[in-house]
Amino acid sequence: MTSNELLKKVRKIEIKTRGLSQNIFAGEYHSAFKGRGMMFSEVREYQYGDDVRDIDWNVTARHNHPYVKVYEEERELTVMLLIDMSASGLFGAIGQEKREMIAEIAATLAFSASQNNDKIGAVFFTDRVEKFIPPNKGKKQILLIIRELLDFKPQSTRTNLAEALIHFTNAQKKRCTAFMISDFIDHSDYRQPLQIARNKHDIMAIQVYDKRDSQMPDIGLVRFADLETGATRWIDTSMKSTRKTYDKWWYERQQNMAETLRSSRVDFVSVTTDEDYVKHLMALFKNRGR
Repeated sequence: MTSNELLKKVRKIEIKTRGLSQNIFAGEYHSAFKGRGMMFSEVREYQYGDDVRDIDWNVTARHNHPYVKVYEEERELTVMLLIDMSASGLFGAIGQEKREMIAEIAATLAFSASQNNDKIGAVFFTDRVEKFIPPNKGKKQILLIIRELLDFKPQSTRTNLAEALIHFTNAQKKRCTAFMISDFIDHSDYRQPLQIARNKHDIMAIQVYDKRDSQMPDIGLVRFADLETGATRWIDTSMKSTRKTYDKWWYERQQNMAETLRSSRVDFVSVTTDEDYVKHLMALFKNRGR
């Protein structure tokens, strides 16, 4: 990809996702992810219905009239994006590539966080941590993350969620809000690292997958290739038993993922590459805002 092509892609994603975060997600994001507490803002005259516990007695004594302290939410959070950069993200049979949708979702979350004056950082991972972008504020930080997402060339092709979670837990000392964005096609056992990370941080998961990941089409004898391992295999997809076996494998894998996330108290949504991810993110935010 040339520099001009990269800039055009970054700009396209920026325009789309910044608009979404401003017009749709701003309120939902704010209510879903609370600040660290309340901080003193100002004093004002007492009004009927105010809590007497908020009366500022020093100011009241000076003015010979009751005044109350006004507090506002201490908003600043740190938001970390844990983004799967393995080769399976390059697959895109129906809709856009998984990697492209992941980039859009990450950018939308980043702009939503930025609007609330939160810091944003990122961890790019495969079966190892490929890149760490320290948390920072501002549009420049968001554009850096988007540009890296579109242009970064990972060293590995495989996935290991456990390794990413272990590194994240060790590297991020202060509590933060984290979004783990992946297709979750991973054979590692990440339950324990996820539970340890969840005990320290607020973690959500967003699964992005292609419908062809979940269902094998009847298209005859086809040579399949595993993008992560490079292994190839000829499969006769016209055989009903073959398709049924694949469907069963996907269903069980999805059930195991869901059970792992739920038992770890991790809110999650799944979205396919031909869907509008907006409604899924809104559902995630609204569920947490309750």
